Amino acid sequence: MSVENNRNERAYFLVALLLILIFVSPLFLFGENAHLRVHDNLDSNIAWYRVLVRSGELFGNADTVIPQVINGLPRYSYGSEWSGIVWLHAIFPPMLAYTLSQTITRVFAFIGMYLFLREFLVKDDHASVIRIGVSVAFALTPFWPSGMLSTLGQPLALWAFLKIRAGRASLREWLTIGLLPFYASIVLGFFYFLAAISFLWLYDLIFKGRWNLRFISSIALMTILFLLVEYRLVFATFFLEEVSHRVEFISSRHELIRSLKLSIKNFVLGHNHVMTVHTIIILPLYFLVLGLIIYRREWKKERLFILLLIVNYLLSLWYALWFNVLWIPLKERISFLNTFNFARFHFLRPLIIYSSFAIGSYYLWRIGWRKLTYGIIIAQIMILLPFNEEIHYRFIHHSPTFKQFYAEEQFNEIAQFIKQPKSSYRVASIGIHPAIAQYNGFYTLDTYNNFYPLTYKYKFRKIIENELAKNHKLKTYFDEWGSRCYIFVDELGKKYDYQKNAKKVINHLQLNSDAFYDLGGRYIFSGVPIGNAEENQLQLLKIFEHRDSAWKIYLYKVINT
Repeated sequence: MSVENNRNERAYFLVALLLILIFVSPLFLFGENAHLRVHDNLDSNIAWYRVLVRSGELFGNADTVIPQVINGLPRYSYGSEWSGIVWLHAIFPPMLAYTLSQTITRVFAFIGMYLFLREFLVKDDHASVIRIGVSVAFALTPFWPSGMLSTLGQPLALWAFLKIRAGRASLREWLTIGLLPFYASIVLGFFYFLAAISFLWLYDLIFKGRWNLRFISSIALMTILFLLVEYRLVFATFFLEEVSHRVEFISSRHELIRSLKLSIKNFVLGHNHVMTVHTIIILPLYFLVLGLIIYRREWKKERLFILLLIVNYLLSLWYALWFNVLWIPLKERISFLNTFNFARFHFLRPLIIYSSFAIGSYYLWRIGWRKLTYGIIIAQIMILLPFNEEIHYRFIHHSPTFKQFYAEEQFNEIAQFIKQPKSSYRVASIGIHPAIAQYNGFYTLDTYNNFYPLTYKYKFRKIIENELAKNHKLKTYFDEWGSRCYIFVDELGKKYDYQKNAKKVINHLQLNSDAFYDLGGRYIFSGVPIGNAEENQLQLLKIFEHRDSAWKIYLYKVINT
């Protein structure tokens, strides 16, 4: 690389890092007044970290329970104490921990993709704009926050593995392999990545006769480290006698036509937990480049691009077929196929989509379409900018801010009104997420967790059995999934965030209040008024409003008869 090219690339690199920091800057500037994703974020993970840290059971034994949730939620439900995001929440206030995690993830996503492209896909010294531009776009994708580097760290891992495979690795590649398990999740990305890398080693063995012990050792090293980091998950999955609610998961419902439609939808639009925002710019680029390759008869020369395009769709097809009825016989016999989501091989798609984006852009650049190439990359970055959390959740979804969602001052007023130690009674929520009460230190009978005992699910179901009987969708949702162990109400459906300006009123509630009381339930926090409260042995004590809260909380007490 010439001195001038090197200087230019460094300048582009610094500008790219600055753009990423600007992208996350609203989190630093607004703090708790920032708008964040609610689904699988505010409604769950952030509250989980707070409950775990406050419980004093960060390093609790395998049989430890967290008494604040469902009268004793097993410690393993909150994951490993060796996860980097858990330590961020242990050291810093929740909002700052979230902000730092977002920054760390996006910066290392950019660095990882840049290193991978520079080393293996876009090596030309003069094409630095492509590798940096694509890396910026990849780093700005709206990834699932608590996934950390589970998907966005895959380019960094692939760079390290391929360097080791080629015999060109140094200490930094081995450090990358060794450190990533502490800031990623094996079930949210790296199980599937390691499976794919293992197939690459197997390919070398079968077709090239290469054992490549360093390569297989690196794969083994990362696998072992992930299993050690996630030792609680390993214990809960393979050695725990207590049965998890996950054994009742029923995911195979689709016939073939529906599966094919879902595969196309996933291929075109992507998935909520691994959003790539590739539909408008990147997908048309694929077909433009594919058409040019066919027209120019370069399919052999550009076979990597074609292979990635095929694999891209096959991953979407696999995702869709996992929910097909053809799996029913096996899933009925092997419970692990229900409890572990093998559909998530499609979590490899962000890596494949943006690698293909780089290859396609580089192809156009090489055939002389350079202005179009730069325009496409800039357009993709511009498409991603509105997915900034502050923009997306403030102006598009109109979500509450962090402060408004958890409403600490309002819930402190409720606690002061009740005037009892929070550990002496149990609460549940209607029309708002139980994570809000949990975040504020209340002991809840309801929860949203990936693992909890099946026996508790049956006890809790008695509370809502009449409401489930009135609504087939809610019954299926709870009985065949059930990770949201909520007080479901037929009149509310699957909406759990009625804000204080809502006009909704529940008029036909049918709770089993005796079952609620027997579990220790004494109070209900409802986001909407209950018109027939007395019929359910509920007494309205007070309505709580606060200017910094998104909710109007109707506090009901359960009267034991």
